[in-house]
Amino acid sequence: MSHTLFIADLHLSPTRPDITDCFERFMKQEAINADALYVLGDLFEVWIGDDDNSPFHRQIKAAFSAVTEQGVPVYFIHGNRDFLIGQRFARETGVTLLSELECIDLYGTPTLILHGDTLCLEDVDYQAFRRKVHQRWLQRLFLSLPLTWRRKIAAKMRAGSANANQQKSTSIMDVTPQEVQRQLDNANVCHMIHGHTHRPHIHQWHQHGTEYRRIVLGDWYQHGSVLMCNEQDCDLQTRDFTHF
Repeated sequence: MSHTLFIADLHLSPTRPDITDCFERFMKQEAINADALYVLGDLFEVWIGDDDNSPFHRQIKAAFSAVTEQGVPVYFIHGNRDFLIGQRFARETGVTLLSELECIDLYGTPTLILHGDTLCLEDVDYQAFRRKVHQRWLQRLFLSLPLTWRRKIAAKMRAGSANANQQKSTSIMDVTPQEVQRQLDNANVCHMIHGHTHRPHIHQWHQHGTEYRRIVLGDWYQHGSVLMCNEQDCDLQTRDFTHF
């Protein structure tokens, strides 16, 4: 049956080979047979530039190339961990980079897709940080630094972010409902798919006589998380790290 796959928040890293193994099996056994694959951000734990051509990164890029070379379209929306993925990565993998908000036709259902961090407006500190690091001049400056410097800076920033998140309430790091509705209304759609919050669930609600649906993708820390959509419906599924 025709189907489209969505994943997000894999946080791929050489320190978690179990996640990498599950991802590679998913690409070889499932993505290769899909109508399309959408990666909605935070594919990597950190990305410091397309010129970081480590063996691990080459391994991941090869997994994407194996799928796109078979004619399966793969689309990518940047997350908060890998917003520096650029055109070189796209050329080397065959992946198509999308903007942070995209409307797609999902088997006849107009659907808004995004990473999801822009929906979490109550996390004021993060939103301020996001505005800062998304400035093009700052990104160009960072990418001009030697790789060794960038690795040290990224490691320091990740440690600071982890410490800060431990001090935040879980509600602050979840989406702001009013912002979800605003984005849906702006796009003139009733369906949304995103990641980022690591709270997989299919939310449904009614407002002004209209039914809305928001699907949240899960992270890949304890097991793989995959959203499979076809002409009938969408199904949130998990993948075991040891076998399918």
